[in-house]
Amino acid sequence: QVQLVESGGGLVQAGGSLRLSCVASGRTFNAMGWFRQAPGKEREFVAVVSWSGGSTIYADSVKGRFAISRDNAKNTMYLQMNSLKPEDTAVYYCAAGSGGRYYYRVPSYDYWGQGTQVTVSS
Repeated sequence: QVQLVESGGGLVQAGGSLRLSCVASGRTFNAMGWFRQAPGKEREFVAVVSWSGGSTIYADSVKGRFAISRDNAKNTMYLQMNSLKPEDTAVYYCAAGSGGRYYYRVPSYDYWGQGTQVTVSS
């Protein structure tokens, strides 16, 4: 049974940092990514990493501030978030799937975690 479990969310002041983790069980995935959803908004793409970790893509809104990585030996993906802003406040979801050209779309991922809340205060 495939399961994705996120952790690491919390409350932080603007300018601070958090590191999210996502542990995958059941199988390995070609692509793993992070999405986020703020209240009243659609779920949006944040970042994606390839199986080897050698290829990463970021949303423009987080480029230069967030870093995605994965450790396949631990079946774990990470999202290091620096210079956090109040507009980063959202529930962050871990996602896994086969990847492909539509990596930024929700339907491109077959498995999802339960989400972890990130709140950035001003």
